[in-house]
Amino acid sequence: MRTAPTILHLDMDAFYASVEQASKPSLRGKAVIVGGLGPRGVVATASYEARVFGVHSAMPMAQARRLAPNAAYLVPRFEVYRAISEQVMGLLRALSPLVEPLSLDEAFVDLEAEGAAWDAESARLTGTKLRADIRAVTGLTGSVGLAASKMLAKIASEEAKPDGLLLIEPGTERALLGPKSVRILPGVGPATGDHLRRAGITTVEEIVEAGEDELVRLVGKAHGHGLYAMALAHDDRPVVAERDTKSVSVEDTYDVDIHDRVRVRTEVQRLADRCVRRLRGARLSGRTIVLKVRRYDFSTLTRSETLRGPTDDPAVVRETAARLLEAVDTTGGVRLLGVGVSGLADYTQEDLFAQAAGETHLDDEDTLEEPAREDAVPVERRWSAGHDVCHAEYGHGWVQGSGLGRVTVRFETPDSAPGRVRTFRTDDPALQPADPLPLIPAGPEQSEVTAVGRKASHGSQGAVAAKE
Repeated sequence: MRTAPTILHLDMDAFYASVEQASKPSLRGKAVIVGGLGPRGVVATASYEARVFGVHSAMPMAQARRLAPNAAYLVPRFEVYRAISEQVMGLLRALSPLVEPLSLDEAFVDLEAEGAAWDAESARLTGTKLRADIRAVTGLTGSVGLAASKMLAKIASEEAKPDGLLLIEPGTERALLGPKSVRILPGVGPATGDHLRRAGITTVEEIVEAGEDELVRLVGKAHGHGLYAMALAHDDRPVVAERDTKSVSVEDTYDVDIHDRVRVRTEVQRLADRCVRRLRGARLSGRTIVLKVRRYDFSTLTRSETLRGPTDDPAVVRETAARLLEAVDTTGGVRLLGVGVSGLADYTQEDLFAQAAGETHLDDEDTLEEPAREDAVPVERRWSAGHDVCHAEYGHGWVQGSGLGRVTVRFETPDSAPGRVRTFRTDDPALQPADPLPLIPAGPEQSEVTAVGRKASHGSQGAVAAKE
């Protein structure tokens, strides 16, 4: 491990929800929840005001509505999030050629690579300036962790949230980690944490006291060795510059093992749809569908099927994942499920659509939007909550909600006061979809910082899947 805290981890604060609050003055300081609004929808991001009520990412949207019935519920605007992410990543690349994006709102940076930092003081100054530049360019806040390893830098940024900076001095790692809950370590989710708790292990120091052999006995050889090393603050992983994505996948760990086979099938279908969302968000398709199942006894099984050519058809991915599940025994209970797509390409082989039985249909407020055919019969226009619109008389606004042939719009812009609300027919010709407005009006200072970020990011656009 390094002798200076020169690995930086940036995590934008409640990214999707913060973007929506920045673009909609009436939502600032309010509970905002972004995600799929249909019956199978899940929370993508919740603002800090919503988290007070217990709402968190990956929670079923129905549960979030019970916890925070008065929050604003919005459909994601991924194009907006990607554009802002590119600005932020550009600022990171201006610091170092070694930037490892983890998602749209999170990345590691090796500050030693370009001499941006070489000791604790220079690292702190670099982190402070980065946070100021991000605010100047995007109007948003990010939390920064600085440490001598990737694991500790990520832990530091989590501890610094929201809108903070924490530097962990080399030599202080064990003292900092010791009293923390085992859940602070990467890869320790609710199930593993509960398993360790039943063995009398609740803190990181208790992992060290238990010893490596006991960890292996409790959680298995591979996981036990890694967990013990992390408890000792050992992490020699380098920051790896972004590279082409090899696969796109999603997975969920469940607080309580799932025994109901119908529920397992439903979860696999939901994960397949989430995986396709990421696949399409990265403008990719893939040939190999992978199912991951971790059972009650921590044994992990993977099953895969390779298609004739690449696809991004949700029905194909769902059906293939369902077939793979049929070959897996889940009677003892399931603690984790995952669906992935590998063998990626930037095109789709059209004849694969024929593999899907029946018509592909997805609710655009729940999963994906399908492009409309030019010869399709006209239907009532659909207005997604949170998306931008423009009215011939009232100007720019955003959709608060729609139904029963009516759409409610609040007319405001990022730099205006909270705006007025009006309701229209969904087919009102004066109301049209609109492009999003920039969060920060371009001024001399902002333009200068943005130019640096653009120069650094030119020619470095890798495929990065969005975090849900």
